[in-house]
Amino acid sequence: MTRIALVCLLALAAAAPAASASASGAEPVPAVEAHAYLIEDARTGEVLASSNAHERVQIASITKLMTVLLTLEHHKLTDVVSVDRRAADVGEEAIELHAGQQITVHDLLEGALIQSANDAADALALSMAPSYPAFAAMMNAKAAQLGLSDTHYVRPDGLDAAGEYSSAADVTKLARIVMRNPFVRETVRMSSATIADGETLHTWNDLLGSFPGIIGVKTGHTDDAGWCQVAAAVGPGVTVYVTLLGSPSRAQRNDDLRALLIWGLAQFRVVPAVQAARTYAEVQLPYGKGRLPLVAAKPVNTVARLGGTLTETVTAAAGTSLPVTAGTVLGRVTVTDGGRVVGTSDLVAARTINKPGLLGRLGWYAGRTLHHLAHLI
Repeated sequence: MTRIALVCLLALAAAAPAASASASGAEPVPAVEAHAYLIEDARTGEVLASSNAHERVQIASITKLMTVLLTLEHHKLTDVVSVDRRAADVGEEAIELHAGQQITVHDLLEGALIQSANDAADALALSMAPSYPAFAAMMNAKAAQLGLSDTHYVRPDGLDAAGEYSSAADVTKLARIVMRNPFVRETVRMSSATIADGETLHTWNDLLGSFPGIIGVKTGHTDDAGWCQVAAAVGPGVTVYVTLLGSPSRAQRNDDLRALLIWGLAQFRVVPAVQAARTYAEVQLPYGKGRLPLVAAKPVNTVARLGGTLTETVTAAAGTSLPVTAGTVLGRVTVTDGGRVVGTSDLVAARTINKPGLLGRLGWYAGRTLHHLAHLI
């Protein structure tokens, strides 16, 4: 069977009923007060907007994401850790661990992720390495493995330390990697939790419960780093990550994160990639029956960025024999976004066409013969 292929481009816009128009008039990225920020589409890793995304700055307790990642690679959640005295003595944010205390990895991870407890992060680190420098070496080896080229760790907790830095680009990449773990995804959505010793944990993530769709991830603050956060929020069919580093205050960080998340989610619309009622191709029918429309067997919606372009490829039979029944597959439509398939459907006969009877076929052949003879005279 001979097949033909057609390719067309579909531009996307805000109101896009089927994918048309442009993103002209789209809102500009909100101005923020921070050293650096980055907004990213979690599905593809596409950077939607950024400022100083590779600037090397301190990231405070966001550092704990690497400590959590290494812990999950070296421990089970049910493992029990004996708290090292050095961890129990660490200052600032803590869950008041004491030397020799027996506590599960599960509870220490909740302490590090929800309340950003330094003693919890340090207890985990010292359960895997004999010293902070030894654990920092593990952290830096993992960073190199993950391609975090703007990052260098000194401590497992993110307290200010000379030579410690990362970037908005690396923080976002690390957050996306850590969020692949179901335990992490569940934990960073919790505003509070109670661990085995009765300690109640409280989050520093002020957007939880106040920003629709927020699903994490990690906050951080020190005098040198300022107020920092990597946040993730879910909209219809899309997840957006925003990393904001070096904000001057907690309130300013929260306001700027909200603005950037709203802007990031607004860059996408749900559009019909494939429309069930639309004729995508026609196939030639024999016996003078004309052409048979092919329609999509099913509708398919996708999420696309405003101002982007979808590529539609239609492959269909050039012709078909009779009879043909409505719903017979005679082609296929595939829609891609930057090479990524976002919608596909069989193309089927729009209606049933019966094969003519013997007299009908003889009449058609006779008509065609007379037509050829007329052109020879």
